[in-house]
Amino acid sequence: MSIKVGIISSRFNQPVVDELLQACLDKLKEHGLESDQIFHQTVPGALEIPLALDLLALSKKYDVLIAIGAVIRGETYHFEVVSDQSAFGLIQVQLNHHIPIINGIITTNNDEQAYARTKVKGEEAALVAIEMATLAKNLKNG
Repeated sequence: MSIKVGIISSRFNQPVVDELLQACLDKLKEHGLESDQIFHQTVPGALEIPLALDLLALSKKYDVLIAIGAVIRGETYHFEVVSDQSAFGLIQVQLNHHIPIINGIITTNNDEQAYARTKVKGEEAALVAIEMATLAKNLKNG
């Protein structure tokens, strides 16, 4: 498969994010991607992911970009801000650069829900990335 994937993951809630990331990487490799087709970088938290993806999109080296993170509800309103604004930022990057951005930032009410979703959501991010990269290439080449 001839696609290049850029992945930005957050370090906040790292144990959950590590499981999401590993599931995503495993699924990409299961579908034929080699390590040299995948770039990965970490950032402090989910709110920093859109900027890092924007910079990757500017490079024009990637066919698809994946955001990996975990926002787990706490006792304050911060959960809503981070969830909403990180998702909004991903959409902006996608539309501004005409590159598929896969939202693998899970949002849950607690750690138990987060861990229950890591494998499935990580794998889904990889599969959607492959599908959207292929679709975008086909539509651009018309």
